Amino acid sequence: MKNLLYLATCAMLLLPASTNAQEVGSTEAVTSIDSMMLAYQRHTDSIESTLTFLADTTVQLGDNLAALAIPAGYRYVNAADAETVLVDLWGNMPGIADGSYGMLFPDSLSVLDDACYGIHIYFTEDGYVDDADAADIDYADLLDQMRDDMATENEARAEAGYQTIELIGWAQAPSYDAVNKRLHWAKELYFEGEEGNTLNYNVRFLGRRGYLTMNVIGGISDLPRVNENLDGILASVAYNEGHRYADFSPGIDEVAGYGIAALVAGKVLAKTGLLASIGIFLLKGWKLVMIALVAAGAGIKKMMGKS
Repeated sequence: MKNLLYLATCAMLLLPASTNAQEVGSTEAVTSIDSMMLAYQRHTDSIESTLTFLADTTVQLGDNLAALAIPAGYRYVNAADAETVLVDLWGNMPGIADGSYGMLFPDSLSVLDDACYGIHIYFTEDGYVDDADAADIDYADLLDQMRDDMATENEARAEAGYQTIELIGWAQAPSYDAVNKRLHWAKELYFEGEEGNTLNYNVRFLGRRGYLTMNVIGGISDLPRVNENLDGILASVAYNEGHRYADFSPGIDEVAGYGIAALVAGKVLAKTGLLASIGIFLLKGWKLVMIALVAAGAGIKKMMGKS
């Protein structure tokens, strides 16, 4: 991340200097931008080459918590490599991958490809989530409540110096499989000042002591591809014996203080609410650095062209 920020800063510093370059007809500023972009590409390529990808196999998640049968069309990296992608390649804050169980990526794309999206996997040990409210949820009303919450949250985001976020609506309406204890939904979000909307897709697998999450990191244009592979994603996780939802022991196991509605609305734990919104922004931050470099280079070249 430091390298990316350094490159972006250098690009910005070159902009005012380009006036002098224009006056003397020098091409040094353009050459510097091109060199920085090439260095950036080589740097990220070298990091990606260290990643170990697995496909067409089953891996264990956590301490014998669950088995992940890597779905067809995807490849998997472990928690350490997931942190490398999220922090070193995608420009997130260190620590954002704490507790990660790894990530899935489309097997035909580099993690540096603009068309690539990721599915981050982690477990929340918040207790047994009672699903008794699932059949009675009015998701239209819940969406209105979430928009109200977002308006309040935006005040805090603005004060903290972050972009405001508009909840456009359901990109995929919530759906709960009461038999297999699987929940999935997707929100379409707009971040202030950005081009295009962001996809926030969540799949939750309920277990005895909490739930596994698969969080899709990508743009709204990735939705059709995610939905196309959804059946395989939903079928990919199986809790091991002793960790299944049906293994819950009343009076012994901890019970979460919320149900399905609160889980969807994002009113629980540190990975929801304001921190989740900030997290979504950070997960896209690497693209903003490259945009700064490209914009700086284009601006200098445009000015040079007028000399």
